[in-house]
Amino acid sequence: MREFDLGGSGCPISRLSLALFADVTNSKDLLQVMQDGALEPEAALLNASLVPDVFPVLAAAQKALLAKSRDSLTTRTLHSELVYNYSGSKHISESLKRCGISDSSTYVLVARFAASTDDMKSLEKLIDGTQVGLEELGKKANLAQIQKHYKISAAELAVSSLEDAIVCRIAARDAL
Repeated sequence: MREFDLGGSGCPISRLSLALFADVTNSKDLLQVMQDGALEPEAALLNASLVPDVFPVLAAAQKALLAKSRDSLTTRTLHSELVYNYSGSKHISESLKRCGISDSSTYVLVARFAASTDDMKSLEKLIDGTQVGLEELGKKANLAQIQKHYKISAAELAVSSLEDAIVCRIAARDAL
């Protein structure tokens, strides 16, 4: 688990904790609990195979915090807003299905705003899998799927990194 300060001048909600899990066997149960709105503590569960690095997740989290500060969340919760913003799509249900976990996900990135140590321990207990370091993200990312999802061309990758291309889409989505 790692914690990131998103620049909220010490504001607790601007802290984002991330934990990565491989070989997850209970994603179907986790998805059902999330869809029922009963995930406790609340968190964002992302399909980690679509996450090549933490930087795009932090950009999506910052955008979610900004929407919350303006009382303009597109989704119901701050954590679902993070998944929605990560997707780069304007379609909420498609975003949550594509970038959130599915019932067959085995590689899961957990994100929680303002997480206490107990919150993260509770989330770790909920997930039947092996926690691995965040540096594993780039090693297990499905690059072809990421490029297809975000419509990133080889020509764009010749002048930019995959992470930067994703962040550009996250940042520009509302303007397009």
